[in-house]
Amino acid sequence: METRHINPFQLARRWGINPKTLQNWRCRGTGPPYLKIGGHILYRLEEIEAYEADRHIATNHSTAYKKEHKA
Repeated sequence: METRHINPFQLARRWGINPKTLQNWRCRGTGPPYLKIGGHILYRLEEIEAYEADRHIATNHSTAYKKEHKA
């Protein structure tokens, strides 16, 4: 299995945030896990997906929507 990585600019684009926000999170020790290799910052895509899943918030509306739109 091949591990895929994305850089901070790609992640910022994915989340619609400024790349500086990711930099601030890294300095504070918050945010998603990352790798620093030879001065380059990389994020493992599988860890980003897990980070997103951990922050998924189901609302009453989304639960009702799922029930109404079952296939």
